[in-house]
Amino acid sequence: MERQRSFSVKSTRVLAFIITIISSAIVFFTFFSSSLLKFNSSLYPTPEANFQIDLSPIAAISDSSVSPQASPILISTHFNSPENTSGSSKISVFEQKISGESLVKEVREIANLTSIKVIELPSNNGEDKKTEKRIEECDVTKGKWVYDSDYPLYTNASCPFIDEGFGCQSNGRLDLNYMNWRWEPQDCHAPRFNATKMLEMIRGKRLVFVGDSINRNQWESMLCLLFQAVKDPKRVYETHNRRITKEKGNYSFRFVDYKCTVEFYVTHFLVREGRARIGKKRRETLRIDAMDRTSSRWKGANILVFNTAHWWSHYKTKSGVNYYQEGDLIHPKLDVSTAFKKALQTWSSWVDKNVDPKKTRVFFRSAAPSHFSGGEWNSGGHCREANMPLNQTFKPSYSSKKSIVEDVLKQMRTPVTLLNVSGLSQYRIDAHPSIYGTKPENRRSRAVQDCSHWCLPGVPDTWNHFLYLHLLHKR
Repeated sequence: MERQRSFSVKSTRVLAFIITIISSAIVFFTFFSSSLLKFNSSLYPTPEANFQIDLSPIAAISDSSVSPQASPILISTHFNSPENTSGSSKISVFEQKISGESLVKEVREIANLTSIKVIELPSNNGEDKKTEKRIEECDVTKGKWVYDSDYPLYTNASCPFIDEGFGCQSNGRLDLNYMNWRWEPQDCHAPRFNATKMLEMIRGKRLVFVGDSINRNQWESMLCLLFQAVKDPKRVYETHNRRITKEKGNYSFRFVDYKCTVEFYVTHFLVREGRARIGKKRRETLRIDAMDRTSSRWKGANILVFNTAHWWSHYKTKSGVNYYQEGDLIHPKLDVSTAFKKALQTWSSWVDKNVDPKKTRVFFRSAAPSHFSGGEWNSGGHCREANMPLNQTFKPSYSSKKSIVEDVLKQMRTPVTLLNVSGLSQYRIDAHPSIYGTKPENRRSRAVQDCSHWCLPGVPDTWNHFLYLHLLHKR
């Protein structure tokens, strides 16, 4: 009997102990669940508190048979900062990431199901995300000039290749802001010019510029840009020991460490300048059916950059009287647009015949603008007063020569890339040499100003940046 009572008492105690443990566990889990729910509610804010959907423009939709095109639907999404119950003015990065990304994901899923267009507005941090195109798809000619304190990429002191006509700072120009403007494309982020990368791209190759003195302007700019990446200046030299001047036309600079050359061949028109007998006198003519005599030297180049435009506005070519020649025929009168197109067709035929597209990239740079006011270069035209680019309200004009170039390029078998620099250069009335195209002691008259060429460093650096981008991305 005693043994049974002892066993009964022990059983009752054990049962009571088990009930106590279970009760404690229930209380603990109840408290834990309540705390977890509170934590989740603060971690994942409800859409009503932090996400607003503006349905005001939405018409009633009965079924999916209504096409989005017939009834355009717009949902504007606004992300508000979650209320911070702790009183702190900051929200943890983790909370921002969870709330922002999860809500955007949910709305995108809804949009995919209902064919609703979603517009993403600024994220929690308030910063706008600029939708950018890939550089390969971007029209870099659309943009604006921005002041950049990191410019210029070289100076008159750091580049020995700038001839007198383009060395404005060396010639006494004191307002140097023209050096600090950088072209910024509006639809994409363009990588900056990298001289080392450019030299690697042309390693073992020939980069050849062919054209008038404006192309020499661009060629000198390229030499200066590349020279900044050279460790030993003595490893860059002109192969014929020529010093750059506007009197001499053909140059070839070798970059020894990269086994490449950067060359320039002068030709005002790409076609042949000559003389022919007209009446009793021999007069200058332009053979619009024959290539320039230096054309044989262009063959074998890996990159060719052509231009012609500047001299086609000369009074002699514009008048077109007894000047243009085809075979033995000297046209008594021929308008400049017709002659320009015939000359370009002669050039395009030469390119199609002599250039292998598998080995050579061909570029044609569009016309660069002049900014003469009050006359032409020889009749008192000037641009000295300008020290800032034209503002964005200015609308660049479209050159008739550019349309002729585009038409000719479309007819060619050989792919030719048009370097379109005309529009962006029209803003830069401030960047010409003006009276600073010569040293003070050599200036004969302040009346003669150069408002056609460009100071270096300056606008031609941007033209070369475009060339660099094309080569970098093989556009």
